[in-house]
Amino acid sequence: MADIKPQQKSRLTLYIIIALLLGIGLGFGLNKSYVNNENEALQATEVKLDIVKKALTQSADSSVHRTLTEEKKVLTRERSALLATRDKKLEPFSLLADIFLRLIKMIVAPLVLCTLIVGVAKLGDINSVGRIGGKTLLWFISASLLSLLLGLILVNIFKPGIAMNLPLPDSAEKVVNSVGFSLRDFLYHTFPTSVVESMAKNEILQIVVFSLFFGIATAAIGERGKIVIELFDAVAHVILKLTGYVMNFAPVAVFGAMAAVVAKQGLTILKTYSIFIGEFYIGLTLLWILLALAGFVIIGNRIPELIRRMKEPILLAFSTASSEAAFPKTMEELEKFGCKDKIVSFVLPLGYSFNLDGSMMYMTFASLFIAQSYGIQLDLTTQISMLLVLMVTSKGIAGVPRASLVVIAGTLATFNIPEAGLALLLGIDPLLDMGRSATNVVGNSIATAVVSKWENALEKPTEKV
Repeated sequence: MADIKPQQKSRLTLYIIIALLLGIGLGFGLNKSYVNNENEALQATEVKLDIVKKALTQSADSSVHRTLTEEKKVLTRERSALLATRDKKLEPFSLLADIFLRLIKMIVAPLVLCTLIVGVAKLGDINSVGRIGGKTLLWFISASLLSLLLGLILVNIFKPGIAMNLPLPDSAEKVVNSVGFSLRDFLYHTFPTSVVESMAKNEILQIVVFSLFFGIATAAIGERGKIVIELFDAVAHVILKLTGYVMNFAPVAVFGAMAAVVAKQGLTILKTYSIFIGEFYIGLTLLWILLALAGFVIIGNRIPELIRRMKEPILLAFSTASSEAAFPKTMEELEKFGCKDKIVSFVLPLGYSFNLDGSMMYMTFASLFIAQSYGIQLDLTTQISMLLVLMVTSKGIAGVPRASLVVIAGTLATFNIPEAGLALLLGIDPLLDMGRSATNVVGNSIATAVVSKWENALEKPTEKV
């Protein structure tokens, strides 16, 4: 589905890296000069606030408690005023990232609606593909849940966002306490009264529910439904083209976002980023091991041979940050491995839309990283709800370039987490995208081999590695 060619995507990645470095350089300069006074005053105020908060927890005297409470209010107001002054100074840079984020949000609802309707409608007549379709979906859903769950577990263990310690945007402070959903809230957020209202408010869960029903109903009416599928498929391609246009503004947004965040936090923020990247790649390594073990249970000791055969497609996907670029070579190597062409031609294309394991893990990892960065505590129920939302929404737009950012933007809005946090990931996303793309190739290769084995269609290799 992606309209961005690998060469264009590589060029965009280069521009993003250049913008990242320029933004860091300018941000460092601004930190040391332009907003230095505000940063020093904020640091002093934070120290005083910490002392007062500590004294409040230890104070038993009511009059002292009242005095400390009043002092805390004064210091909080002072802190807010300093933050506002600093933000005003850095507003031109923040605006670059904000405009990009607004454009991303503009795409989310129509993209989920169209692509999910088309995806469900095409899969709705599952009887026509018989056993192969059922077995393929079983593996895809299991692998997706494994990837999402692993990301959720690791981000709770590593807690990479804690070190960010970012203040909540003013617009987020009022809603942050309502992040934990009750069952009633969750159901109201899930089932729409009007799809038009859901689209207007970017209520992703509600759009997903409507799209699922609409897609299944479209498939159920048979031949007449093909017109609807073609219409939404055409609209989806238009929106995907639009997505490509929006993504061209990413370097400008990265420059503004990095300049602003480094100006506010200093170069110490880079240490947090390096930790985040390292922990994410540890997670991808664990995911490779788990997928290989799951494959080993079914196809036995041929798994190492499969991974060796996929070496070239994996390197191609990693270097171009595009799993689509590796598609032809992956298909060729799977057939040489012994998978029948009819299985490969069915499972592999489906996998590129429904089984992007690396992207799946990143989505929970990144969403919770942003929540941690703002000090937002999410209970286990909310985190599992987020996992399930990501599970469904990602299935509709997995073929979009940088789809993860689009999915994360919609998820953050659903759970009242500031979407501005997405700017934290823009600069390092190309580095993460390389690992995600390589993992997607591994996941789809193992899936194809497993389904071939289940169908007794896995033969001896036609060519040695």
